[in-house]
Amino acid sequence: MPNLEAPEQQEDGRNLPGPAEPHHAATPLVSRAKAEQRERTQDQAPPVARFYLAVSRIRSFVWRLIEEEAAHGRAILFAPIYMGLGTIFWFKADIDPPPQTVLAALLVLAGSFLFRREAGRVLRHVLFAGMLVCLGMALAQWESWRASTVMLDSAVTTTVTGRIERRESYDNGGWRYVVKVDKTEKPAIRRPPERVTIFVRKQAEPFNLGDRIQGKARLTPPAGPALPDLNDFAFSSYFNGIGANGFAFGKPTLLSPASDVAADSVSDKADIWLAGLRNSIGDRIRRTLPGDTGAFAASLVTDERRALSDETTEALRMAGLTHIIAISGLNMALSAGIFYIGLRYLFSLFPGMAQAWPTKKIAAFGALVTLTAYYLISGFGVSAERAFIMMAIMLVAVLFDRPSISLRNVALSAIVILSLSPSQVLGPSFQMSYAATLALVSGYTLWKRRQHRENILSRSRLLSPLLFVTRFFGGILSTSFIGGASTAIFSIEHFHRLATYGLAANLAAMPIVSFVVMPFGMAAMLLMPFGLDGPFWQITGEGLELVIAIAKTVAGWGGDITFGRQPAWLMPTFITGFLLMTMLRTSVRHVGLLLLLSSLGVAAFGSGVPKPDLMISEDGVLVALRQDDILATNRERPQAFIFEQWQRALVASEHQPPTILPVNSRLPQISKTDHRRRLSVEEQGAVRKAMDEALDQAMQGSFACQKGAWCVAMLENGAMLVTIEDAAYLSPACDTANIVVTPVRLRLDRCRSGAMLFTGATLRQTGSIEMDLSTDKPNVVTAFENPQRPWARHRTYDWRTGTFGAPIVRASPVSDNGE
Repeated sequence: MPNLEAPEQQEDGRNLPGPAEPHHAATPLVSRAKAEQRERTQDQAPPVARFYLAVSRIRSFVWRLIEEEAAHGRAILFAPIYMGLGTIFWFKADIDPPPQTVLAALLVLAGSFLFRREAGRVLRHVLFAGMLVCLGMALAQWESWRASTVMLDSAVTTTVTGRIERRESYDNGGWRYVVKVDKTEKPAIRRPPERVTIFVRKQAEPFNLGDRIQGKARLTPPAGPALPDLNDFAFSSYFNGIGANGFAFGKPTLLSPASDVAADSVSDKADIWLAGLRNSIGDRIRRTLPGDTGAFAASLVTDERRALSDETTEALRMAGLTHIIAISGLNMALSAGIFYIGLRYLFSLFPGMAQAWPTKKIAAFGALVTLTAYYLISGFGVSAERAFIMMAIMLVAVLFDRPSISLRNVALSAIVILSLSPSQVLGPSFQMSYAATLALVSGYTLWKRRQHRENILSRSRLLSPLLFVTRFFGGILSTSFIGGASTAIFSIEHFHRLATYGLAANLAAMPIVSFVVMPFGMAAMLLMPFGLDGPFWQITGEGLELVIAIAKTVAGWGGDITFGRQPAWLMPTFITGFLLMTMLRTSVRHVGLLLLLSSLGVAAFGSGVPKPDLMISEDGVLVALRQDDILATNRERPQAFIFEQWQRALVASEHQPPTILPVNSRLPQISKTDHRRRLSVEEQGAVRKAMDEALDQAMQGSFACQKGAWCVAMLENGAMLVTIEDAAYLSPACDTANIVVTPVRLRLDRCRSGAMLFTGATLRQTGSIEMDLSTDKPNVVTAFENPQRPWARHRTYDWRTGTFGAPIVRASPVSDNGE
């Protein structure tokens, strides 16, 4: 037996007191004596030597674990992680990293990794990680160049002429169109976006895809973050190719039908044909199953979710069942699995064929074809793309006799998606999908280890049915729990809410989805070309009605917990712990459990993130003051899209509307057609006096408003806040208040009195604003410090000069006449 004493005495590079033992066969008595002697030697060693020895032992232990992990050969699992880190770093940077530097670093690291084969295992892994991080950055840069979406710089009402590329119905009879813009006029936009979405209200007969239309529409840029660090919707719009959103005034005019409009290329023709097929399938399903049931069934096939009513959508969300309406891993797995199992069962009815042909591979190939068809009619959504790639890799693995469910397949699908669409790594859909998949695959691996224990019980005829039922509902219970637990922190981070009764809802709804909805829905789709799909859709509809009833019942229990914004370190900590638990095989993975529990504990017992006292929307229309869980706004009916995000992020459930002051005949009246009128000195004095008097009628921490003109509020620090609807009130507001907010795009950024001024122009560059008023000098936090990234650069565009980055005019103090 080798001597164990000498190496330990020299682990720190120096000889400790005590002679080395000779080689001999150690007996328990000798080993005990040697251990006692080693302990005495260590106790007698100087403190510095004992410290170095402890550090050396820890280092040896960690190194041994690293070597053990490396011996498993799972480096491929870390490839998408390193690529994702590179893409996140690129997207989160304040400016575009120099592409030449990124490319040079990629080439150097790739060359070192490929040609330095004699390097140690750790060094090679470091080179491997650095290479993939640079690759992720390069792919993110390439996707940004590839998109190059022109974003509208400011809201405008114009006449749009273009061709319809997509359409989607709403439950209120409206239609949302994606229009490829040919031209704009009255006024002509100098920098028009290539594609816009236009909502048309109450249109009985929708336009067809490919139709060329013209109509007057109000277009606005894609929304930025409702508060700093919240979701930037312009980011996803940029990579989806949408440069503006808006609504039409009335019904647009059809200039020429699709048959008269020549497509730009063969790919455009194929795209329009697929979109038309998708819309015809959705329309047929909704005609067969009216109401929410038909909209629900259509969403499972074509991914059109807007036709579902708000009530049903909210019930599904509160019950934790929204994953059903999204074409994701569940839908793809059920459709491919049903076809695969059904085809294999059909082959089993013919023993000769089953023995002569590789029925398993034939069934896998058939399932792959079915999966591809499903993906083509699903609208190429983000979740559908991810689920298709993942399931396709698993089915291809069956064709090559490889394990279909493994972490390697999950890693390969993530690599493919990050190569095609790196921007998805920041989206909640990507993060939640792969978190659930990693957790489920790891859980499946653990379940397989104990599966052999049940094989003995399954041989019993009496226990076999019971075991099947137990496995089925146990599988639903475990998958729902694992999937819900693994995605909980992402739901808290991105949506600031969590459905606590999702486990019960999934346990009740998933058997219906698995045995009724998906099988009969697939049969209806296969029989649709022959016109025999009606009865199968009726059975599918009955199942979906039960799912909706379950969702509404569970939603009625409450259980929808709202969480505020979380600290910046929470998500990286959780993701690190989660990856350690699911991807490692040594005892290091238990460290991941500690990180997970600490992350969830912080989220559950309060994040400690300071809450602002004052919030301003990016257009300056909505302003709110916060006191505990109450938000007081300057609008009786605040914009739901912005206000609901504020409520969730700040955990403020109550709304305090403003006090509307009676009409004062002594105040100047400014009509919409006379908005450029300037107030006289007497009128300005009357407005200042009315603003001062309005403070006495306003409740503490709330607004008092002269409707359509201005609002005032007294802040907790004694400062006065005024919001104005028209630039004519600017001079009296600046003379009266400490903070002035207006949505008007003034070419000013300061008041003569020194009051803080926020206008539509300044807010367009800074985005939404929040303030902490607990100090003498308000702490102002903006959504954008320097909007120079491709998806935010439109904020600095000046249509007057046609240039980017034109600074806001630093005007002289405001004069008495408001100039």
